[in-house]
Amino acid sequence: MTGQGVAAPTRRWAATFVVCSGIFLLGMDFTVLNVAVPDLQRDLRPSMAQVQWIVDGYALVLGGMVLATGAITDHIGRRRSFVAGLAVCGATAAWGALAHQPWQLIAARGGMGAGAALLMPATLSIVTTLFPEPALRRRAIALWTATAGVGGMTGPVIGGWLVERFSWQAGFWITVPLAVVGIVAALLVVPESRAPRGHRVDVLGVVLSALGLLALVWAIIESPVRGWTSAEVLTAYATAAVLLTAFAVWQSRGRHPMLPLPLLRRPRVGVSALALALMSFGLYGALFLITLHLQGVLGYSPWQAGLRTFPMAVALAVGAGAALPLLARHGEKVPMVAGLGLVTAAFMVLAGVETGSGYPHVLLFQLVAGFGAGMVAAAGTDTVMGAVPPDRTALGSSINDATRQVGATLGVAVQGSILTAVSTARLHELPELAGQPAGHTVLDALSLTARLPDTVRDHYQDIAREAFIDGMTTAAITAAAVTLAAAVLVAVRLPSAAAKPSYTRSSGRCG
Repeated sequence: MTGQGVAAPTRRWAATFVVCSGIFLLGMDFTVLNVAVPDLQRDLRPSMAQVQWIVDGYALVLGGMVLATGAITDHIGRRRSFVAGLAVCGATAAWGALAHQPWQLIAARGGMGAGAALLMPATLSIVTTLFPEPALRRRAIALWTATAGVGGMTGPVIGGWLVERFSWQAGFWITVPLAVVGIVAALLVVPESRAPRGHRVDVLGVVLSALGLLALVWAIIESPVRGWTSAEVLTAYATAAVLLTAFAVWQSRGRHPMLPLPLLRRPRVGVSALALALMSFGLYGALFLITLHLQGVLGYSPWQAGLRTFPMAVALAVGAGAALPLLARHGEKVPMVAGLGLVTAAFMVLAGVETGSGYPHVLLFQLVAGFGAGMVAAAGTDTVMGAVPPDRTALGSSINDATRQVGATLGVAVQGSILTAVSTARLHELPELAGQPAGHTVLDALSLTARLPDTVRDHYQDIAREAFIDGMTTAAITAAAVTLAAAVLVAVRLPSAAAKPSYTRSSGRCG
């Protein structure tokens, strides 16, 4: 398929399952190594800065390149981009599994991020092209949304199981056979599609957007480590601002812009993309915090903690499906506002956690937040993809992907910084152990105080747990304010279902 005609129903759904397997792999790779850090440190002895980049290198390259690769994907072909992305992910994952030096792991993770950036826009673009019918497209996008969320949130579960039974290398090796199977299946059942032959690649736009987003994502990731006002971070933010401003100017003046700016000014695109970013800010920041809470405060192993984050993935998948009847009956605004309201309420539940609350409190948060986020993701993604011309579906996908990726990265950085700032203020009450300040971080404090004599250990561990809870609940209140603002924005600015524009498949013009 090259943009004309529609494949048989069986083949269309088979192709959808294949591309959804790719987005599952992408999400899994994003988080699968989070629980492998202790094993990595024992084996390769990386510095703390190197550990950070082993984990974050994937997010940096993916977030920085995904907008540019969306434009390239429309030109070279969506199946070709999907297959190339899987090949790059598999090859660099194998290199990572064989690594003997920390720098090799960092490079491998960056390479996997580059493969993911090729793959990610292609997946949603293929799904949208396969289903021009609105009702079927919504079902396919709901499936895509659920699979993407489940992949990211099951990464710690899969990673914990692999690390406990094999080694950290297994977190890389698991990608290789999945990538090979995905490539073969794509070549067999996924039809090719691309933009019309006259479409040109905006080379300067690709370069400016990639460099600008790389600088922005780097600054977001490094801000909690180097300080939000450090010279390096401020320089990176300034560089990102200059490059992205130059990108915007070029897009407004170029003859063949990579990102038509009037498209972003459409509320159905701009408002929906921003809502998705703010939802991701809350959800992925919270996933980071509750994973630490489950291990540091509640005492679960990495595998046990990963398993206990799985209910959020299930709830997200259920929420994506629940959005379908609301989309059909009321349009996008109702499920998006309702979903953001549920996420906000869930954060208020998390803000009420105390040291004695236990897992049920965290479980309730996951179920409510996951269900609401699934509704928002399905409705918001359908809104963005339904508003872009049919010959630029990969561009629409990359807008959706880039905003969510930046939002998720910013959520982890900001909520992690709030946790550190608030909790550290209380840790001065702890003693020094083995010549190290016990209050360096909450988790360090809990580990170090475990070595104290029984007579004082419980008291000091209570202080550390309370410090963590104070930081986590403050971060939850901040996230609740962000998602509430997103709900208000959607309620006020997103047009009603009756007012939404649509593109005709024959002309690609707004009607």
